[in-house]
Amino acid sequence: MLRGAGSRSHTLLRAPLLQMLLLLVQAVGRGLGRASPAGGPLEDVVIERYHIPRACPREVQRGDFVRYHYNGTFEDGKKFDSSYDRSTLVAIVVGVGRLITGMDRGLMGMCVNERRRLIVPPHLGYGSIGVAGLIPPDATLYFDVVLLDLWNKEDTVQVSTLLRPPHCPRMVQDSDFVRYHYNGTLLDGTAFDSSYSRGGTYDTYVGSGWLIKGMDQGLLSMCPGERRKIIIPPFLAYGEKGYGTVIPPQASLVFHVLLIDVHNPKDTVQLETLELPPGCVRRAAAGDFMRYHYNGSLMDGTLFDSSYSRNHTYNTYVGQGYIIPGMDQGLQGACMGERRRITIPPHLAYGENGTGDKIPGSAVLIFDVHVIDFHNPEDPVEIRTLSRPPEACNETSKSGDFVRYHYNCSLLDGTKLFSSHDYGAPQEATLGANKVIEGLDTGLRGMCVGERRQLVVPPHLAHGESGARGVPGSAVLLFEVELISREEGLPEGYLFVWHQDPPANLFEDLDLNEDGEVPPEEFSTFIKAQVSEGKGRLMPGQDAEKTIGDMFQNQDRNQDGKITSDELKLKTDEDQERVHEEL
Repeated sequence: MLRGAGSRSHTLLRAPLLQMLLLLVQAVGRGLGRASPAGGPLEDVVIERYHIPRACPREVQRGDFVRYHYNGTFEDGKKFDSSYDRSTLVAIVVGVGRLITGMDRGLMGMCVNERRRLIVPPHLGYGSIGVAGLIPPDATLYFDVVLLDLWNKEDTVQVSTLLRPPHCPRMVQDSDFVRYHYNGTLLDGTAFDSSYSRGGTYDTYVGSGWLIKGMDQGLLSMCPGERRKIIIPPFLAYGEKGYGTVIPPQASLVFHVLLIDVHNPKDTVQLETLELPPGCVRRAAAGDFMRYHYNGSLMDGTLFDSSYSRNHTYNTYVGQGYIIPGMDQGLQGACMGERRRITIPPHLAYGENGTGDKIPGSAVLIFDVHVIDFHNPEDPVEIRTLSRPPEACNETSKSGDFVRYHYNCSLLDGTKLFSSHDYGAPQEATLGANKVIEGLDTGLRGMCVGERRQLVVPPHLAHGESGARGVPGSAVLLFEVELISREEGLPEGYLFVWHQDPPANLFEDLDLNEDGEVPPEEFSTFIKAQVSEGKGRLMPGQDAEKTIGDMFQNQDRNQDGKITSDELKLKTDEDQERVHEEL
């Protein structure tokens, strides 16, 4: 089959396409006959294309390099040669005199994986001389050929995009680090390697000499999630030596590649605002405590974690090293209610080792974040007046006052928590009596009756890290409050005060039956009379009977169920005695 025994030349020439077509037409015209129509010897090669692959991206031309298997027989079926017996393909340039003329012609126009039967007349084979001990003179030769590889020294890397995602955040460039899956085959489809079989991506730098040259070129401009078919000629792959036992010499390689992610060691955190609520007056800064929801995925879209799946926000300090550096950076500058996408390169995430079984080494992480709220441990209550009554307001609420107010309470993301309107009556509280959370107590002070306010209460002035029934831990609360009424409170430590001076003979007035003793009934009757006549008032917001009972207990110093003149003392007198004792 080979012409002569000289060295194999790599000089490659291309045959005109017209010549190849003429050869095919001649072959079809002659069919498979062993003689010409006149009964004489064959004038040209007879070609039977008995298996033609469905896809044929290119055909053999003069000057191409081919690799093929063959069986060679005589007319009687006796085998004289076979590449299969040697377990080595023929690898040679076509159309430059390296092969017998009949084989040169018979290979023209052939597709990879095509099978042909060739009948080569003697004058296109080994002629009247033959090959001593192998092929007799004037022998017609029969070849069964399958083409397995085809390339040309002018070839470049062939790239076909099989799937390109609609969103391409970045494309591969030289010096990038990539993670990709691949199936590697020879041009005839024989598999030689696959990253899938090893259960992990192939991770490497591009354009730094870590890959074969053809793969370096084929990965350029690829997007994460993109699928490509990359065909690499042998001189851009493993060349004349091949690789081990799986890649033969001079083999073209075909890679089906799925790019998982790409980054550069110089990359920083990438931010993309997906939704920005109007009226952002404050942005998160280092030292703030934030509650946020997130979906975390790899660059190919594989979800590895989600706070939504746990039905709980992720709560942490920002810029304090409690989270990966990239997230620390990516959350700063966010507004409450903002949705943003944070893309974090591995050197700002979990690095070369990854973490757990869901985040592989050198993985780029993408977080879609929804900021619920944030605050700083130094934050005060934020107070914004929504409306004031039109009439002048000379007195405002203060500590000790008993107030009635309506309120709506929600989280900063709009989640409704509580409302006094649900109960059909205003909420009541004595300011400064630790009856409501500290932030609300502060926000209700200094209000006019009829005034409406919006209060933003940080968690350290609300329900803290633990939260409360219906209130998540570390939650910032939003109140809208309206002051309905206000009653002036009493000085600290007082349960009852007179509007004017108390009676000069207080015990005599209390001792209604003049028996020198004041039982609880007489005491209660007297106090209630003072209140009804407008001469004094009890502590507002408290049960009157309980308050009067507490007052009686304070005066019944020996706890015998009655008050005597010696026991009865006004609080001002008690305070004065205490001062003297201290002096």
